[in-house]
Amino acid sequence: MSTVEVSRRKAWLMAARPQTLPAAAAPVIVGAGLAVHDGVFAPLPALAALVGAALIQVGTNFANDYYDAIKGADTDDREGFTRVTQSGLIAANDVKRAMVLTFALAILVGTYLVYVGGVPILVVGLASVASGIAYTGGPYPFGYRGLGDLFVFVFFGLIAVTGTYYVQAAALLAAPFPAWIPLGTLTSEAVLASLPIAGISTAILVVNNVRDLETDRETGKRTLAVLLGYRWSRIEYAGLLALAYLVPPALLVYGFGVWVLLPLLTIPYAVSVTRTVATHTTGDALNPALERTGKLLAAYAVLFATGLVLA
Repeated sequence: MSTVEVSRRKAWLMAARPQTLPAAAAPVIVGAGLAVHDGVFAPLPALAALVGAALIQVGTNFANDYYDAIKGADTDDREGFTRVTQSGLIAANDVKRAMVLTFALAILVGTYLVYVGGVPILVVGLASVASGIAYTGGPYPFGYRGLGDLFVFVFFGLIAVTGTYYVQAAALLAAPFPAWIPLGTLTSEAVLASLPIAGISTAILVVNNVRDLETDRETGKRTLAVLLGYRWSRIEYAGLLALAYLVPPALLVYGFGVWVLLPLLTIPYAVSVTRTVATHTTGDALNPALERTGKLLAAYAVLFATGLVLA
């Protein structure tokens, strides 16, 4: 195998950003854990939800890489991980085609979920794909207007967890392709359980945007971090993690067993990462903090799902 082939394979991995996949897997893990707890676990819909979420995550990564480069938001001064379009490792049109293909595969997987979940999943699926593109593309890229955090909180937290739970419950409790949300397929506990994943997933974006705050400001990319500044962005990060650790005790009040407190074991790790985010601005410190927040999300999700099953 030639060096060019090896370099190109590595470049595509860099574009796909596999280190972001915990943000796709975590909500599915938690949604499946809650489904086991409630006796509505369905393996095939859960697997399809996992594959679909991963494809949407990778497609969004391709979209961000492509649109940030052609809009001039990525520059040589950026301290984050290498972007393949801006650096010239992969041609812009190739990244765009990869984005289209990945989202097309997500839609293909989604056809099964639409069969199971009906109109609600059709709406959510199309909105997820459209939002993944509109995050940095289109005439009004909301990631450039301080709305990126809200997008992640809603789509990679609230919708991802409740949607995973919903398609499993719908597969067991409803006829195919329901026109509306069938009784018992969307519970208040599912919404509550989605909040920690929403919070930590958004915290990953906060680290990314704090690291890029200065270069984003210079290029006119108005992320929420640019609008808030360092101090309030750090408060946002700490608040999102605090939200995650308030939910397990709340579920205990709901009547879940003590095992639901398992995610609290990750508090020391969360405190350590928060200290880094609160005291550093450079990529040398915040790139590892970004990866550690992703690891925190993965560990929290596994412990939370385990606790839900045992509870």
